[in-house]
Amino acid sequence: MKGYIYITSSGTDPALRDNLNDPLFTRVPTLGACMPNVRRFVTKGDWIFVISGKVAGVEQYVVGGLQVEEKIDALAAYDRFPANRLTLGPGGLIMGNVIVQSDGTQHPLDSHSADTFRNRVKNFVVGGQAIALSTPREVELGRQQTLGKIGDILGRQRGANRVIDAMGRMSKLDEPQVTKMLDWLSGIKAAT
Repeated sequence: MKGYIYITSSGTDPALRDNLNDPLFTRVPTLGACMPNVRRFVTKGDWIFVISGKVAGVEQYVVGGLQVEEKIDALAAYDRFPANRLTLGPGGLIMGNVIVQSDGTQHPLDSHSADTFRNRVKNFVVGGQAIALSTPREVELGRQQTLGKIGDILGRQRGANRVIDAMGRMSKLDEPQVTKMLDWLSGIKAAT
């Protein structure tokens, strides 16, 4: 078992803005189009964790993680997860993480370059287990603890002032590091 942790795009903060559309921590957690490099390398049993994006005035936090159960292509995801298809939600936010239309072509709401489309539709991750910080208190504790905990788990830059300084945009985790992440997140959920 291995894992990856990455920072999502700038401005993305599900607790503050309700604007995280990939991964989705629903009944069946999924990671659709983001991080094609991570999705390519993970195998069944691996974990993928996501950190909120940079938003002025608030601390970033580990939103949650999902364990890889299987990988499928985006067209199969279109059939299997209709609720995850791209749509416009409240306030014009793009919702969902299935970036194809019924014929397999790029959905008009997918604003990424058509040049990257073929790589982004491979390896849609279907999760099994998942853990996510979702209540206001869980998020508050996550914001307070994420920077220090990431530094501790990765053994890097204890004095870092920003998450990106402690880990870069993405880091690979070994099995003991994955276990520490899960224990820490479970501890936050148990404390609230």
